[in-house]
Amino acid sequence: MSDLVTGEAVVLDLQTAKLPSRALAIVLDLLVEFAALLLVTLVLSVALVGLDRAALAAVGLGLMVFFLVGVPVMVETLSNGRSLGKAALGLRVVRVDGGPVRFRHSLVRGLVGFFELIAFTGCPAMITSAVRADGNRLGDVFAGTVVIRDRTPDGGGATSPLPPVHPHLLHSMGRDLVAMDLSPVPEPLWLSIRQLLGRIGELDQAVMQRMSIELAEELAERTSLPIPPGVHPAAYLGAVLTERQRREWTRVQEQHQLAAQAAMQKMQHMHQTQPQPRTAAPVPGAPHHPAQPQATADDRPVRVLGLPPAPAAPAPVPVPVPAEAWAPTPVAPPAPSAPPTPAPAAAAAAAAAAPTSLEKTATPAPEAGFAPPS
Repeated sequence: MSDLVTGEAVVLDLQTAKLPSRALAIVLDLLVEFAALLLVTLVLSVALVGLDRAALAAVGLGLMVFFLVGVPVMVETLSNGRSLGKAALGLRVVRVDGGPVRFRHSLVRGLVGFFELIAFTGCPAMITSAVRADGNRLGDVFAGTVVIRDRTPDGGGATSPLPPVHPHLLHSMGRDLVAMDLSPVPEPLWLSIRQLLGRIGELDQAVMQRMSIELAEELAERTSLPIPPGVHPAAYLGAVLTERQRREWTRVQEQHQLAAQAAMQKMQHMHQTQPQPRTAAPVPGAPHHPAQPQATADDRPVRVLGLPPAPAAPAPVPVPVPAEAWAPTPVAPPAPSAPPTPAPAAAAAAAAAAPTSLEKTATPAPEAGFAPPS
């Protein structure tokens, strides 16, 4: 096991990789890198036949730096510290505080590793890894990294680090938790409790016990609720933290309900105070015409789709009326009481001067008076 300590003074329970596994992983990585370098060199030697020796030497040097320095740096950065050889053996490169490596860590490891692994055939790396307890080589020492075992053998079923708590103790704690005053507890203390409970399965038992007791005593001093006898300090911390989360959840739900009720009341108030449309007052003395009901959709004619509508009937042609029907009917003048007897010559002249149309029109006989001869 390693003695890695985080910035929060927490000892990490990690198993570091030693010289045999690290050497085998480096050999696998170098074989893959040299094979890729040889393949690309053969392809470029055929494609770049016309270049002189100086250009070929520059291209070869660039390819060697790219495959032996650039490729390992990119692979470790993108894969979070797992190259091909390390992935095959279940290893991973991490920082000394247990965090993932960044580009600067991989760059320092790659630059130093080019000299200690290739230029000096790995002798400095083997000596440094053999004499150090954590198995680090010079690249890890300068970069601040360590190689750990990412896959560890399963030791059977995982057991809970917290001892079981009797139900009646939890029941008695529940009544006290509801009445507890959590306002004196500062936010940094809550943060420390959450971090400890979140990593309780990864810590050493002695370290976890010591930190749980310290945090539980500080929390009990601020809340005036002592740790019940028989309850593990970590269980006490978890119970108090759960009660705080329950109160926060209840408070948030109440705020949401109040906001929804306020929004509903505001909408109802706006609907009630909305002005109604006003109609124009009738002019005095003007006749009042009641509004005719508008035709609804049921009263409107419905056109049946399909055949086209029948054409409208033609307008009736007016019948000409003869002119004789419009001729005024002559009215006979009233006969004198004692008409003189005309002479035969005067009667013949009057008959000849009468219009022809009057001859064809039937004249009703007057009740009394003179009737012209037919």
